[in-house]
Amino acid sequence: MDVTAPRQDQDHAMLSNDPARTIREEAARLEPRLIALRRDIHRHPELAFEEHRTAGIVAAELSRIGIPHRTGVGGTGVLGVIEGARPGPTLALRADMDALPIEEETGLDFASTVPGKMHACGHDIHTATLLGAAEVLAGLRAHLAGRIVLIFQPAEEVLEGAPAMIADGAAEGIDMAIGFHNHPDKPVGSFGYVRGPSLAASDRFDLHLRGRSGHAAHPYAAVDPIVGAAHLITQLQTVVSREQKPLHPCVVTVGMMNAGTTYNIIPERAHLRGTVRTLHAEARDVAEAAIRRLVEHTAAAMRLEARLDYQRKIGPLVNDDRVLEPALASLRAHFGEVVQEGQPSMGAEDFAAFAERAPAFHLGIGAGAPGRNDRLHNADYQPDERCIGLGVQALSRIALDLLR
Repeated sequence: MDVTAPRQDQDHAMLSNDPARTIREEAARLEPRLIALRRDIHRHPELAFEEHRTAGIVAAELSRIGIPHRTGVGGTGVLGVIEGARPGPTLALRADMDALPIEEETGLDFASTVPGKMHACGHDIHTATLLGAAEVLAGLRAHLAGRIVLIFQPAEEVLEGAPAMIADGAAEGIDMAIGFHNHPDKPVGSFGYVRGPSLAASDRFDLHLRGRSGHAAHPYAAVDPIVGAAHLITQLQTVVSREQKPLHPCVVTVGMMNAGTTYNIIPERAHLRGTVRTLHAEARDVAEAAIRRLVEHTAAAMRLEARLDYQRKIGPLVNDDRVLEPALASLRAHFGEVVQEGQPSMGAEDFAAFAERAPAFHLGIGAGAPGRNDRLHNADYQPDERCIGLGVQALSRIALDLLR
């Protein structure tokens, strides 16, 4: 772990009677540099807990700005601190840094140079955006009452980076937290929010079934784990349709089944993998209990041995009105009526781990390019880079208003 002392930089000692104007002007000044940084990170994607180069860029930028920081937090995370001029609460601003195991197909001149890896979720954009907000807010220290903790997080895609950073002290002393994500399904220049539970808890299971192998011509002499697995796959859907309250969303997906080697052999074993997604704590408990019961009794009925490994990965991401409402007021004051309420998603986001420790809000930033219909986790994903400068303005204005 490394601690880097700040270096004073007079260029960022901004004092203004109109900080909102300063935010706009600084974001415009920084935008070309931030886009260049984003493209450099995009060319060199790094998967979960491999973000050494990206973390090095973040640390170098924080040093240039004059922000004290700590590296190696939670593995490859970086933690920076901006101290305001007056006492006040501590606000965390968080960006994720990891890429995905996807072969890029954009054809861009700054496309990934690493085979099989790509920033297909925009975490390169998030990293550049938070670096820009850090520079703007460092120049507005005199207007801040409190402190800002800058969290550059690894391993969001595997839902392990936030817990790892928190275990390393990243959430200590935080009074409120802001996360954000680009949305290519929303036009650039727009912003989105969801009240209450906005993203789902994500749990996963591995189910190992063991029967008795035999010849396909003599199934009575064997115990078939494939038939048992098939029964269980259909039974698991009743967790959603017959055990959950209709107003409590739940998704149970079996994403992998592995059994057998050829046409005429009943195998000894079958292996299933799946995920369970819920928005409410009660639904999460109901789903786990029901899956455990169905596995136990269906396996017994089919004469199979069963071993279930059920892991609770990350809880639902709940937006807290104590942060959401002032953040929305800041956005409207700064941009006008460009903020739209959205619907919860059954996707997951490990920023939820920070939201469990302090009131939090996860902001959606429109990134849809005109004429395109992009999707996250897609090999041809091409967000509109103007979302970086707009995101810098949004985060800076929200932070400024929360810490006045």
